Amino acid sequence: MSEISASSASVVRAADYDRFLSGLFVPEARRNHLFALYAFNHEIAKTAEIVTQPVMGQIRLQWWRETIAGIYTGGVRRHETALALADAIDAYGLPQALFDTLIDARERDIFRDEFATLVDLETYADATSGGLMRLAVRILGGGDTLEETAKEAGIAYALTGLLRAIPFHAAQQRLMLPADVMRGAGLSGEDVFAHDGARLSPVISHLSAAVRSHMKLASGAPIARNLLPALLPASLVQPYLRRLMHENFDVFRDAADLSVPRRQLVMLGTMIRGRL
Repeated sequence: MSEISASSASVVRAADYDRFLSGLFVPEARRNHLFALYAFNHEIAKTAEIVTQPVMGQIRLQWWRETIAGIYTGGVRRHETALALADAIDAYGLPQALFDTLIDARERDIFRDEFATLVDLETYADATSGGLMRLAVRILGGGDTLEETAKEAGIAYALTGLLRAIPFHAAQQRLMLPADVMRGAGLSGEDVFAHDGARLSPVISHLSAAVRSHMKLASGAPIARNLLPALLPASLVQPYLRRLMHENFDVFRDAADLSVPRRQLVMLGTMIRGRL
């Protein structure tokens, strides 16, 4: 493993452990490229967390837009993640549009725009998590054969992640829950920021039902085992939801997490079955 590849793997292991585990089911050459993709995703996803002013976030994301554009025109910047990503883009002909969509979606994070509807939130989830899975499928050799499956699995995984991250976002005074679902439960952002987990149960139930609908669409057909790792993080959706929907679960008090051995077993079982 090259120094650049090792750097990408280290970033993903520390910042995105579900995807790190899924990458271990991939042969090393493709795994290195997959981790380069995931390291790039971490670079743009963390923008809203590390900047203090929206304009600084815009500058950071614009740097990445220009960096991606440069890869396609032969001007790769001397940045470890950019160099690793350039290798993956060159090896698999990854489409620039998917990267641009990922970056554009993350710009919404830095302005903390409200999601007016669940559909708006699902669109964001598809642009981020779904887009990432589409790119991962291409790295594993699947081209555009799993577009709809990646979309549904990506939305399900992202929505589940947002539910698990409610305490984290509340601590930052960020509301990542759709306004129409909140209103339907008689809640506002202030109720979330007050850390009243019991009152959030109807919202969590509503979004969990949406997640299950997307997973049902994603899990209908067998998936080639060489492509399945691209979607494998979504195999953890149902176990995470069981935690979130457990009786008397309080998202601010109880951890919606799974042990590493449990996650490994779930992914292994999914690989053996050959479907999500």
